[in-house]
Amino acid sequence: MMRKLIFACLLVGIAVLIACYKVPVSGRRQLNLLPESTMMSLSLTNYRDFLNKNNALPASDANVQLVRKVGDKLVSAINKFLTQKNQTKRVKDFKWEFNVVNDKVINAWCMPGGKVVVYTGLIPVSQDEEGLAVVMGHEIAHAIARHGNERMSQQLALQLGGIGLAVALSQKPQEVQNIFLASYGVGSTLGSLKYSRVHESEADKMGVIFMAMAGYDPQKSIGFWERMKQASGGGKLPEFLSTHPSDETRIKDLKAFMPQALKYYHK
Repeated sequence: MMRKLIFACLLVGIAVLIACYKVPVSGRRQLNLLPESTMMSLSLTNYRDFLNKNNALPASDANVQLVRKVGDKLVSAINKFLTQKNQTKRVKDFKWEFNVVNDKVINAWCMPGGKVVVYTGLIPVSQDEEGLAVVMGHEIAHAIARHGNERMSQQLALQLGGIGLAVALSQKPQEVQNIFLASYGVGSTLGSLKYSRVHESEADKMGVIFMAMAGYDPQKSIGFWERMKQASGGGKLPEFLSTHPSDETRIKDLKAFMPQALKYYHK
């Protein structure tokens, strides 16, 4: 019995060592219990399903061209940044895609593997390329930091009793899909799961660094988040803000971090 206990402890220790990573910029150690290969597979399936069921605009549309232009610049910056940090493994299997859906909802998200969607309702709030770079950089940062993996790990434990992902996929595929979509702010029958302050702070900082390295002024992020605040108009909160709380603390923290972000900015 003692041998089995020791062996089990060793397995847990090895699993922790394998799954523990440092988040870029913050250096926070995170424990991702779900295999990234599985997350990528779920992402590809759900991304295709979402585009098929929603009004995705054609490549010839001006909004799509603008979003893909910003996306290409951010990807180049991200690759450079992660190379400097010796963390290119985080995007090793990413196959970037940028699409726009015709929907008045103010929202955007990025699934594992670099699968990005921007809603047309967000574009007027963004105003221009730099505004889009703020929100796209922020969403991409969530995916690179693997925040969705952390959130989904927690929700599988809370909602499905901590059963293994393989078992959950075979026995409760719809529940797993709902948790996956909610973890990335896509929306589902479960609703959207709020990001923690830690996740938001990491995404804010990584996002402004990405946009700065892409040639966009990171100081424009302040104006964007102020516009997002105003977008609520004292009424129903936009979908994006329901999962990404925009408040004075965020803006204050971004202002404090701005000297660091500007070090990466070369117009």
